[in-house]
Amino acid sequence: MSFPQQTPRQFNRGNIEAITPRQMGCYGLFKWQPTVSPTGGSWICVYIGKGDIRQRLLDHLNGDNPCITKNRPTHWFDMVTSNMDAVEKALIIEYRPICNQRVG
Repeated sequence: MSFPQQTPRQFNRGNIEAITPRQMGCYGLFKWQPTVSPTGGSWICVYIGKGDIRQRLLDHLNGDNPCITKNRPTHWFDMVTSNMDAVEKALIIEYRPICNQRVG
């Protein structure tokens, strides 16, 4: 399971505050790692989470998780879903985030 096709949004206060409050679902924090290769770079998954997407992203931006803060995510993807537990587990297995690799 992957995030639906979408444009990655920069992980900053303005973009997060633009989200409609109380949208429940899963989200992924990523950082773009540029390279000199022909592909130009790759996404590194920092964290996969669930809950009120806007509130959780604001919490992370405000430094609630030292691992996230240390790894400096640059963008996020999200998915509104009522099946958050199963979706979060599937995303963690697929993306193997730096800050939460354990499922469950």
